[in-house]
Amino acid sequence: MPGLDYFSPSSVTFVPSTHTPSEPASPIEVDERTLGKYYNARLDPKNYLEGPLSHNPATRLRQLLARPGIVVAPGICDGISARCAIEAGFDCMYQSGAATTASRLGMPDLAIATLNDFVQSAQMVCGLDPTMPVIADADTGFGGPAMVARTVTQYARVGVAALHIEDQVQTKRCGHLMGKQVVSREEFLTRIRAAVMARDAIPGGSDFVIIGRTDSAQVLGMEEAVARLKLAADAGADVCFIEGVKTAELLQSTVAALAPTPVLVNVISGGLTPSFTTNEAEAMGAKIIIFSLVSCVAAVHGIRAAMQSLKKTGTDFSSARGMDPKAFFEVMGLSDVIELDAKAGGKAFELV
Repeated sequence: MPGLDYFSPSSVTFVPSTHTPSEPASPIEVDERTLGKYYNARLDPKNYLEGPLSHNPATRLRQLLARPGIVVAPGICDGISARCAIEAGFDCMYQSGAATTASRLGMPDLAIATLNDFVQSAQMVCGLDPTMPVIADADTGFGGPAMVARTVTQYARVGVAALHIEDQVQTKRCGHLMGKQVVSREEFLTRIRAAVMARDAIPGGSDFVIIGRTDSAQVLGMEEAVARLKLAADAGADVCFIEGVKTAELLQSTVAALAPTPVLVNVISGGLTPSFTTNEAEAMGAKIIIFSLVSCVAAVHGIRAAMQSLKKTGTDFSSARGMDPKAFFEVMGLSDVIELDAKAGGKAFELV
C-alpha cells in the first residue's frame, strides 16, 4: 500500500527540501535528524510562511497555521449556520460531528452518524465557499485502517481542508460526556498512520491536514494523553487535539510539551474545558480554537423560542423580527445566484 515505506527506518534518507506547496508530489523526503519519525519536506511549515493565501482550502489552512495568529473556527451544523459564519467574516469553519449528527439525524452524538452522513454534509458546506478551510470531525475513522484511509480520501475529494481522528472505541460518544473508553496506543497510532498514508497517496500531492485527537485525558490522565499525542505527531499528525483540557495551566503545559506541533483546543459552553476566549487561548499558545456547538445550541434556543411563541400567539410575526423571505435568501447567497444567472445570459431572475 502506498506510504508504508514512509514509516520504515530502512527507507530514511536525507534529501534537502526545495519544494513549495504548489509543486507536484514527490517521494517523501525524510530528514536524518528526525530518524524514526514521519517527515515530509514538502509539507514543512516553512514552505507556507510567505506569499498570498491560496485558493486551495487545505493549502490555505497550512498557511494560516504557519503564520502568526490563532485560527478561529466556529462550529457549523448545516447550510444556514455555515452561511452565517461566512457572513460574519470567519476565515475557517468547523464541521462538528455532534452538530452534524443532530442536524442531519436529530440524534445525540453516540456514534450514530455514518461516513456518508459526514461526507454529504461536508460536500455541501465546502461548496458554499470553496476557498474557506473546513475542519471536519471524522470520529474514529469509522473502522480499521482501510476505512480510515477511505475517510481521508472522501473528505479530501469533497474539499475538506482537515479532519481529526480520535482514539475512542468505535461506540464513541461526545468528548464532553462521561463514560468514555479509548483504544490502545498502538490502535490509535494505526489510525493516524492510515490517515497520513492516505493523504500522501492522493495524486498530485495533497496539503490535507491530519489532526490527531485523544480523549484519554478523562480516562487515563493527562500524562498519557500528552504521550499519545507526541506519538501521533511522530507518526505524521500535523496538529494535536486533547479533548477536555480542564484548566488554563493544563492547556499551557500541553502546548509546551507538544511544541512545535500546533495544538487545537475545543471550547463548549458547559463542557469540560473552560470557556476560553480566542485571545486567552492564543495567549496560552493554542493555534486553533473551535467552538463546536455554537451554532446548534443557538439554533435550539432560537427555534425553540420561535415554536413556543407560535404555539402561544398563533403568529410568527415577533420571531421573524422583520426578516422577509428575500432578506432570508440574501443570507443564503441570493444575489450571487442572480448575478451568475444574468452574466450567463439568463433572464429568469430579473425580477425577484
